[in-house]
Amino acid sequence: MPDRTGAGRDTARRDVAGRDVAGRDAAEQDAGRAEILKALVLRARDGDAEAFGSLYDHYVELVYRYVYYRVGSHSLTEDLTSETFLRALRRICDFHWQGKDFGAWLVTIARNLVADHFKSGRYRLEVCTAELVEPDRHQEGPERAVLDSMTNRTLLQAVRRLGSEQQECIVLRFLHGLSVAETALIMGKKTGAIKALQYRAVRSLGRMLPDDLRR
Repeated sequence: MPDRTGAGRDTARRDVAGRDVAGRDAAEQDAGRAEILKALVLRARDGDAEAFGSLYDHYVELVYRYVYYRVGSHSLTEDLTSETFLRALRRICDFHWQGKDFGAWLVTIARNLVADHFKSGRYRLEVCTAELVEPDRHQEGPERAVLDSMTNRTLLQAVRRLGSEQQECIVLRFLHGLSVAETALIMGKKTGAIKALQYRAVRSLGRMLPDDLRR
């Protein structure tokens, strides 16, 4: 029988209150990190090399993952990632904090460098299966289950049949382990749009599962 007692209602209220507090704490932590990064950017613009080094430490993995996803070569990725930060250092006085994340600016520089390297802005899905990062196992739920049921070869063949935006979303989220926020940053979309894009892409992938994997 359902708990109709006051104790049950009190427990439910405490659960809701606990989630609200946790949500506020997370939002405050995000706001605090944003303020720290903003302060580092301002110091770096004033010529503080240590501040720029801290920005490098914070964003280098994001830039590296993005470039590697596009070029599929670790050596080339290292070169282009280094060039991204060199250009950022030379042009940091051109960056103005107006609600745009510094990482978005770095990824824009990286995207231009990749385009220059290939002399083409055409979308290319270049994934080296032997060098895929281990997916983030915190990404649980039905979407993770669909991808876990596919072998690397089957998954990559299916991903190539998706539309270009869905391809990019799936590769960044699950094959390179980027967060929703990082994926949104790279693709120039809001996090809600990335979640919807991911949902549609995984549903499409689920329909492509071979019969023997559906059982």
